[in-house]
Amino acid sequence: MSNLNEILKTAIDNKASDIHIIVGQPPLIRLHTQMTATEYPVVTSESAMAMVKDMLSEKRIEALMEKRDADFSYEMPNMARFRVNAHFQRNTVAMAFRVITDKVRQLDALNLPEIITRLTYLPRGLVLVTGDTGSGKSTTLAAMIDAMNRRYHKHIITLEDPIEYLLHSNKCAIEQREVGSDVPSFASGLKHVLRQDPDIILVGEMRDLETTSAAITAAETGHFVLSTLHTSTAAQTIERIIDIYPGEQQNQIRSMLANTLQAVICQVLFKRIDQPGMVPGVEILICTPAVRNLIRENRIYEIQNVIETSRSMGMQTMDTAIKQLYFNGKISKEDAVAMAHHPEKLERQLVA
Repeated sequence: MSNLNEILKTAIDNKASDIHIIVGQPPLIRLHTQMTATEYPVVTSESAMAMVKDMLSEKRIEALMEKRDADFSYEMPNMARFRVNAHFQRNTVAMAFRVITDKVRQLDALNLPEIITRLTYLPRGLVLVTGDTGSGKSTTLAAMIDAMNRRYHKHIITLEDPIEYLLHSNKCAIEQREVGSDVPSFASGLKHVLRQDPDIILVGEMRDLETTSAAITAAETGHFVLSTLHTSTAAQTIERIIDIYPGEQQNQIRSMLANTLQAVICQVLFKRIDQPGMVPGVEILICTPAVRNLIRENRIYEIQNVIETSRSMGMQTMDTAIKQLYFNGKISKEDAVAMAHHPEKLERQLVA
């Protein structure tokens, strides 16, 4: 384990975001989106498996060998925590580590729109934070939980796979349950969570029908529910949820979603050019009465137009957010155009 800890410490010292262990290559780290080889020896099949065995119990190793994938967390005391995925490639074990800081950053330090702070005052309903892996969803959610933890005297329960940020009770009582060790699945955790007297529920990911249905039911019964999806636009997020359900249930879920959904926050992280670090581009949909009607009537394709014409309510499209980041000198033109939803249109606007 000492060799693995040395590799991880090197990554932390260099402020890397990710570490990759792949047989046949030296350990790799990601620095500001760029993959970089370390000076450690090339990883062998035996050394990779030894690292896994040092981190996992025998039972979880058996599950990895059977399913060929495993998600878990790993902690170096007084140093850092990591979200880990162990998997197989070319019939050898490989690992991807995501560095997780124990220090939860406050919302006003994340370069997020002010409307996201206002969402933490909602008493009930469903708020979704979406985006690709590594887009900062967990950081945003942890900051939102932290804001409520500082303000309210409520009961917060999180269901995570794995636990990322360690949340310490301040004014709120916080319980964090990890899938695989504290609870068998998101769906199982949600099935029982309503009997645990929560006010606020964080669901790490709405990844299947059972979990999605339970999360929406929790929001419908008066709880404030936060969760994530791997979608890139607000309209796509709503379509993804509806499409999870069988055709005969989709009218019902449209009605339930229209009643419970409060907001969708879609994120993309950009490498900054004005200083070291990353900055988020954010699309925001607020569920106004007009948006709720579009969801009920299955006119999801019109939601983008509502976002574009509702800036006074705190909404913004991803391309508007990207354009603002570019004109503020925070991101490059190449990155702006590459991540835009309508790249040709945005490129013309950046020249104007």
